[in-house]
Amino acid sequence: MQTSFKDKVALVTGGGGGIGRATALAFARAGARVVVADIAAAAGQETVALVQAAGGAASFIRTDVTQADQVQAMVTHTVATYGRLDCAFNNAGIEEEHLRLADCSEATFDRIMGINVKGVWLCLKYQLAQMQRQGGGAIVNTASVAGLVGAPKMAAYSASKHAVLGLTKSAAIEYARKGIRVNAVCPGVIRTAMYERAVAADPQIGVAAAQMHPLGRLGEVDEVAAVVLWLSSDAASFVTGHAHTVDGGLTAV
Repeated sequence: MQTSFKDKVALVTGGGGGIGRATALAFARAGARVVVADIAAAAGQETVALVQAAGGAASFIRTDVTQADQVQAMVTHTVATYGRLDCAFNNAGIEEEHLRLADCSEATFDRIMGINVKGVWLCLKYQLAQMQRQGGGAIVNTASVAGLVGAPKMAAYSASKHAVLGLTKSAAIEYARKGIRVNAVCPGVIRTAMYERAVAADPQIGVAAAQMHPLGRLGEVDEVAAVVLWLSSDAASFVTGHAHTVDGGLTAV
């Protein structure tokens, strides 16, 4: 069972904070050389600094995942810097609603779809091409429990995460014989900076979110990162096209 990513190269989008930062750090601790991509340059560079301070190897590239030329440049940068691309975690995404479906603006819908769906599609497009050239690899996409069930007042977000699972399963089937595995992670409510800001505005959100999960608490970013690393490792060598929940039992109810 592989527990080390020594000599492996991992790419993490949305690596400037939250689950992305935790996963970049986890890959580095396991021995991988890591490329951190984020549209927020300062946050992404801070993640790189944290990796390097811990003795790991990391590089940053600013990337808007909705722009094909920038996504292609991200993959090119990864290969130019470290020679290959073994693992990719497509984590960049947004959540902007909390409105009933009919009250969501067209601009908000387009923005959510652009980042959460087109962004993952573009990342897959260029990552799969590179992995096919080098003979294999592993990709994990960030979906959500909202990609498995409906999410009131988050219809566009839920639709986008259902689409991520469609992309994941289709890519897994198409590239299975090429030695490339494609899976998704579906977190429940995870303690991130975005969550903390919401709780600061309304403390009842924290109480309600914890009670949603049968385990009676929120998830932590390191718990999601651990699943991403497992899905990316040889320990999951017969796992592809899978939507792996990290939700404290939420979708079991």
